[in-house]
Amino acid sequence: MNTLMLLSNPDVSKATAPIVSLIKSFAGPIIGLVAALGIIYCILLGVKLAKAEEPQEREKAKGALKNAIIGFLLIFILIVLLVTLVPQMATWVGGQTGMSVNVTGFGQ
Repeated sequence: MNTLMLLSNPDVSKATAPIVSLIKSFAGPIIGLVAALGIIYCILLGVKLAKAEEPQEREKAKGALKNAIIGFLLIFILIVLLVTLVPQMATWVGGQTGMSVNVTGFGQ
């Protein structure tokens, strides 16, 4: 679909529908993958912490574990926010341009 066709048709949903459906279809598997990788990585860092003998190694491993947990939580939260806010963003874009947007069924 070229730009001229989109400009002549004021329905933005034809342009946003593929993007919304792509995000919707990949959201579940991506959340599962991030959770699995986060758990495995935190277990490995926990083992490293348990094996650390010197105080400097223990502090370094503790910091790495804390940073990993924070990082994976942020990634998870951002993915959930993306899935939650995509319909509102598409509606907002439609309102700014004066075009209608249909994003029904997203997130159900």
